Amino acid sequence: MPKTKGQGIIFGIIMSYAMAYGMEVYNVAIKMGVNLFAGGFSNMTNIIFWEALKEALYMGLFVFLFSNLWGNRLGAAFMQRHCNPEKDNPYFCQLMRQAGTVAIMCPTMSMVASILFNLILAGANPIDLPAIWVGTFLKNFPMAFFWNMFAAAPFSHWLFGKLFPNNH
Repeated sequence: MPKTKGQGIIFGIIMSYAMAYGMEVYNVAIKMGVNLFAGGFSNMTNIIFWEALKEALYMGLFVFLFSNLWGNRLGAAFMQRHCNPEKDNPYFCQLMRQAGTVAIMCPTMSMVASILFNLILAGANPIDLPAIWVGTFLKNFPMAFFWNMFAAAPFSHWLFGKLFPNNH
């Protein structure tokens, strides 16, 4: 784990972009309708990865910003309520922090996506924003949770460990 402010920023960038890219692959695939055909997400094509990368370039900035403003702090507070680092398994405490962070960041990023993709880019009526936001959150939460737990966080820890091998 990061030991300095600079390392924390690097870890935060890695994690933010790992989350943003995974979520964008999921959302671009849905936007392209692959989930509506027999075989579901098995119908994905390589263009989805390219389109997701383009969106993740700027969505990762939002993730980094909002996780640093409140997501990480509230995730840590969630962990403190549900885990005692002196008595509990450190891995359990890490999972509780991740779960708490996802519980804050998913509704936050669902609001960002609702405003950006539905209101600004698609011209939806702003009066519908609460319903759009709830729908976006319901669609994204399961993916955000499992992507964070089983892909983005393990990848980020692995890459950070490769960049800073003396930190483990």
